[in-house]
Amino acid sequence: MDDVLVQGFNELLYWVSLGLLLFSLFAFIDSAIRREDAYRAASKQTKPFWLILLGIATAANLVLDVMHFIPIIGLIATIVYMVDVRPAVRQISGGRGRRGGSSSDGPYGPFNGR
Repeated sequence: MDDVLVQGFNELLYWVSLGLLLFSLFAFIDSAIRREDAYRAASKQTKPFWLILLGIATAANLVLDVMHFIPIIGLIATIVYMVDVRPAVRQISGGRGRRGGSSSDGPYGPFNGR
């Protein structure tokens, strides 16, 4: 009976670790496709800062799974990016990654007379 519980718990940890890896990988890729000026306009850290931080978080989830406190630190960084930085940068860049806003947008906003 104890072996079944241990095996079930290890399987649960595997799936949680895989979920954390995918979550941090998504945040890393999302930060890579955003425009750098959107980070500055949103008054967040720079794009290289977030790429390094989220890259370390992804690597920690991928490689250092036995040291449980390091992936937790990476998870905190990923959550901060997803909850605070990503919405602000998406709002600045129009939610479209590298493309930015619509084709009628100028450097300071839309050319629609508003």
